[in-house]
Amino acid sequence: MTCKQLGGACNTEFHASSFEEMGRFVKKHGMEMFQKGDKDHLEAMNEMKKMMQTPDAMKSWFETKRKEFEALPESV
Repeated sequence: MTCKQLGGACNTEFHASSFEEMGRFVKKHGMEMFQKGDKDHLEAMNEMKKMMQTPDAMKSWFETKRKEFEALPESV
């Protein structure tokens, strides 16, 4: 999945064997972009923060992303 597919701002691709592992990769990428002060990523992070204010919206978003991840073909 890409950073954009996961609510981010770029086309960096992440490959993981589980949705939880994907989350760790995205979190690390987000921290790197935050430290660099990347404007587009900071805007995406602010949008995520807004969504986090509504637990049902955040839960729905996570479930949607989990389903998208699980529907992806496995790499060989």
